[in-house]
Amino acid sequence: MDTPRLLDGRLKLRHLILVDALTEQGSVVGAAAALHVTQPVVTRGLHDLEAILGVTLYDRGPRGITPTVFGAAFTDHARAVIAQLRHAARHMVEIAEADRGTVVIGMHLAGSNLLLPRAIAAVKAEHPLLTVVVREATPETLLVDLEAGRVDLILGRLTTSAGGNTVRESLYEESVKVLVGAGHPLSGQDEVALADLEAYPWILPGTETVLRRELEEFFVRNGMALPENRVECTSFLTVRQLLAETDVVAVLPGLISRGDPRLVTLPVSLEPIGHSVGITLPAGRPLGPSTQKLLATLRSVAAELGQT
Repeated sequence: MDTPRLLDGRLKLRHLILVDALTEQGSVVGAAAALHVTQPVVTRGLHDLEAILGVTLYDRGPRGITPTVFGAAFTDHARAVIAQLRHAARHMVEIAEADRGTVVIGMHLAGSNLLLPRAIAAVKAEHPLLTVVVREATPETLLVDLEAGRVDLILGRLTTSAGGNTVRESLYEESVKVLVGAGHPLSGQDEVALADLEAYPWILPGTETVLRRELEEFFVRNGMALPENRVECTSFLTVRQLLAETDVVAVLPGLISRGDPRLVTLPVSLEPIGHSVGITLPAGRPLGPSTQKLLATLRSVAAELGQT
């Protein structure tokens, strides 16, 4: 096929935004709703873009659309361009208004109770007009947002699933603990067996998480069925409140309970489950001044946590 001429004036920024929405939503209806336009506008825009590129970007089906190999590849390029433009716009603001910039950080459970709050407090103390936006989501969703420039960096557990468009940096190693509330019947006991926990309800991470898969394997190795009386949740605030007010058992990163008198760590070993807490950054995309400031603070606070 001939190389598409993408600089001849026919390709518009709206085409790139359209592809991002279509791939994320998986349907013309969803993309139209996300972009606040009508379905015919989306369909016409997609036909125009496919004519410019000379390839089919999506397979149409009764349940929506699926990116072809061309669609998946072009989505990656579109998101990279969109991310660069978002970065450029915010960079102009940061240059013009010094410390009045914005940094958007994506977060999942690890690092949520100590590292991130302390880093935000420290960076705001030095730069009070810098706006920090925190977005909670699953690791998979945050990686898409990072690629598209909707978040500047991700903080949380580092897994092997991060793609080649990212750079990862470990900040510290963290073990996983079995936690209960201070008023739990097992709280304060010197010895607790895994079998002692079968009588209590559990809070488990969602099925989309790596920790959930590791826990399922741990239960199998120890001849224990997955608890039937369970809540599946990755919201730290919800988990903490349930631990404090009920007799549930939860598996959480070890630092979650530090400094919280309402939470108690039970002497139950979950080895070899553990993980690295760190940051994920976009590869090949320069970081804005605001992001650099928060990143430096995260590194500093993480180093302090690792020493205590």
